[in-house]
Amino acid sequence: MAGNRAAYRYAKALMSLANEQKQLKQIETDIRLIDNTFKDSKELRNFLKSPLIRSEVKRSGLKAIFEKVNPATTNLFDVLIENKRIAILPDVCKAFIALVDKANNVITAEVTTAEALTPEMEEKVLAKVKELTGSEASLIKKIDEKLLGGFLLRIGDLQYDASIAGKLKDLKHKFKQNAYN
Repeated sequence: MAGNRAAYRYAKALMSLANEQKQLKQIETDIRLIDNTFKDSKELRNFLKSPLIRSEVKRSGLKAIFEKVNPATTNLFDVLIENKRIAILPDVCKAFIALVDKANNVITAEVTTAEALTPEMEEKVLAKVKELTGSEASLIKKIDEKLLGGFLLRIGDLQYDASIAGKLKDLKHKFKQNAYN
């Protein structure tokens, strides 16, 4: 909990700095790149969390991996290392992205499908989200083969079930209620 509050504060400070320097788009791109890299690399997350690895090694490692990012972004690495908070960098990235999305009136929707979404299907899902909410959305994509086909869409507390598994479940429920003989 305390880590999340600290991550939010660092993200808020970074957003303020990005707006002040008129580099929000560039820093947002950097932070999204860093966030995706953390999602894809358990080794990198463990590298940051390890108390056995010295701060200077972490700093040089991050700067080597993300050598083409904005100086304000690399400054975030330095500040987190100085304050012994570098392990919360993935949380800072998530908090920053949430702040930017909120400022741009972009909501986050979670779509679960039986197999990977094609670009055409992704566009249709985004259109459905806009139809349901009236807002633009960013997608968190998950795969669950139990759905058999279709998709399950969650937007906050709203859920839209267009999956085959969901339709079969509804059909089973209807048969139980009517008890056909």
